[in-house]
Parts: sequence; C-alpha cells; structure tokens
Amino acid sequence: MNTDSIQSAVSTSAPARRTRPPKRKTRITIYLDDEVLKEFRNLSERCGTGYQTLINAALRNRLNGPVIESGVA
Repeated sequence: MNTDSIQSAVSTSAPARRTRPPKRKTRITIYLDDEVLKEFRNLSERCGTGYQTLINAALRNRLNGPVIESGVA
C-alpha cells in the first residue's frame, strides 16, 4: 500500500469526531416541596421552557441578587 492509498483511505473513513464542549452542569438529586415543583412545571408549560431550566434560572437570580439575612441556616 503506498502513501496515496493510505491518505485516500483515511480521508474516506469515518468523519472526524467533534470534541464535546466542557461540561457545565452536574446531575444532582434534590427534594422540593410539591407546591414549588407544581408551580415551576405550570410556568414551564406556559412559557415553553423546561422546568429544570426555570429552577436553575431562579437559583442563579437569587445568587446574583442582594444578600438578605433571613435567619435560615
């Protein structure tokens, strides 16, 4: 097999794989009040965004907002 046939075989073989973007999320298990989950699911149906995405956005907004001492540990 000469170099031309090797290059031809390489170029016609399976396409190059794309690299995955860096992982930015972690799977967790969390317990939420039924009422809270119900409201996020209802909001999800109304706006067409996944309820987990909405929960993530709510948590992110809370972390970026002003710090309020609530007495909750």
